[in-house]
Amino acid sequence: MRMITPRQVAKREGATFDFVGREIRTMPGESLGAALLAAGERVCRTTPSGEPRGVFCGIGVCQDCLVTVDGVPNQRACMTAARGVAVVERQEPFASQGVPGQGAHDRGAQRQEVVERDETMDVLVIGGGPAGLAAASVAAEAGLDVVLVDERGKLGGQYYKQPADVFTVADASVDRQLRRGRALIHRVQESGVRVLQGVTIWAAFGPSEVMALGDDANYVLRPKRMIVATGAYDRAVPMPGWTLPGFMTTGAAQSLLRAYQVAPGERVVISGNGPLNIQLAAELTRAGAEVVALAELAPAPSLRSAGRLAAMLWNAPDLLRDGAAYLHTLRRAGVSVLYGHSVIAAVGKERVEQATLARIDGQGRPVPGTERVLEVDAVCAGFGFLPSNDVARALGCRHRFDERSGHLVVSRDLYGRTSVGGVAVVGDGGGIGGGRVAVAQGILAGVDAARSLGGGDATALGRETRRAQKTVRSQERFQRALWGLYDAPLLVDQFVTDDTHICRCEEVARGTIREAMEDGVQSLGALKRVTRAGMGRCQGRYCAGIMAAMLPRHGTGATQEMDFFAPQAPFKPVPIGAVASGRFTESEMAQRGTETRTAPPGTKSEGPSGSRRDGGEAGSTAS
Repeated sequence: MRMITPRQVAKREGATFDFVGREIRTMPGESLGAALLAAGERVCRTTPSGEPRGVFCGIGVCQDCLVTVDGVPNQRACMTAARGVAVVERQEPFASQGVPGQGAHDRGAQRQEVVERDETMDVLVIGGGPAGLAAASVAAEAGLDVVLVDERGKLGGQYYKQPADVFTVADASVDRQLRRGRALIHRVQESGVRVLQGVTIWAAFGPSEVMALGDDANYVLRPKRMIVATGAYDRAVPMPGWTLPGFMTTGAAQSLLRAYQVAPGERVVISGNGPLNIQLAAELTRAGAEVVALAELAPAPSLRSAGRLAAMLWNAPDLLRDGAAYLHTLRRAGVSVLYGHSVIAAVGKERVEQATLARIDGQGRPVPGTERVLEVDAVCAGFGFLPSNDVARALGCRHRFDERSGHLVVSRDLYGRTSVGGVAVVGDGGGIGGGRVAVAQGILAGVDAARSLGGGDATALGRETRRAQKTVRSQERFQRALWGLYDAPLLVDQFVTDDTHICRCEEVARGTIREAMEDGVQSLGALKRVTRAGMGRCQGRYCAGIMAAMLPRHGTGATQEMDFFAPQAPFKPVPIGAVASGRFTESEMAQRGTETRTAPPGTKSEGPSGSRRDGGEAGSTAS
């Protein structure tokens, strides 16, 4: 399933690794997930109930693609480089991995000694996507000491996803998105920003104390100012078969294609809501993949859409032209574009083999009699995005619940300043606004940090501010028109049956959650304790919003920040040795976490998610 797009050339093969007795050949710079999918290997692990799982989110959020690498378990295939790997094994449930005391947790804890690094800086930027790159470059150009931390091996984030080193871009001008990303990355490199790549932020105890983990060091980062630019991840809609290998998010599929030139399947159906799905369909088609159909949840544009299209043309004519070009590519290739439709189920044994599409009514329910079955081996689904707000919420930045989008957004001003002094949140991590808005917000936050710390030239900073403010205003108008055009019912659990998993990690079905609600469980925290939904490795990132939307049917609902699961250290699974490094005891970590998440006046004191303010579950995600 390796593809060749018109802009990328000069492929050369890299090393090989063994996978269940098969030699897998890699390309330099690619991930294990990409190498496995390119070879047709979709199953990465098996769950305790015996279900196969593979790449789903593609950006290290869902934890579904875990494999054992050279004897070390719990490695995310989508985030682990294939370089230097000898043997990769499908990960089996911990209970089946040998003699007690010799299980996965024990083997994973046997890490080589790492260095403890305690660093100070003027500005810490968390996230290497559009907003983070822009903020870091502006602050560094103003003479500040700036450190940028990013979990991925290459800068650019999801929007400016950069190709692996093996690929040479023959003509970057054919992809404006790629070109702009490269220019912003070059600006960061030229400005003197200290970049820590492949480093995971796992705790934020306050505006001047952040914990991070890299391959060779544990970090304590102590900034004077912090800019949080953690981006977003695909919003998932549960349906029968959504845990099968071959069912993945649109973002995962685009990462595979743009970064590694790997298609998600040989016959692909794309479903969801928003322009990213159209872009992916066109890019796959241009690369030679077979896109069987594109199902867009929103209705087809009509004469009533003229005003919105005019607003889009006025504020971002190039983006509107891009959209028209994508649709032209699909029409020319004969790809069916089905408006008002969605994939409602996938079936298969070890992987996706079929997908069912149907027309969707105004309440998001499938219309009986409109179903059609497609023979496919990949389903790519994207129903919008959710902010990655763990760091911002852990720091205590005030959030509000947005009913239209169904998720929390941070309370911030034009410069990204939040309710916590010294902390700015920019880009989609604070609320979904798109790549160009993210860049402009990053610039404004970088300017504000420079001014607050006495750096930079006032005239130059003023020019940056005026340009960025103009961009924010125009692009916000574009985004309002765009999402008016793509207005569609908010999908929650309309497609599922009672035996469909809502919580992917803990394999908790909708029926179990529904019964708990009917028995009087009326908060996310109580649901978590009763059903285990949200206790898995992704920490409720995919199931929490679904359950929150289900609650109002049973007399209550999540309508403010304190109703939702509280982010706890570690934000993502990390080796227990990184947590128990001798720097903090468990009680100290729990106390620090409590201090940074004190409920604001007038809110519930018990906290979210059975909020774990006693630290009782904080260590359960360390591996």
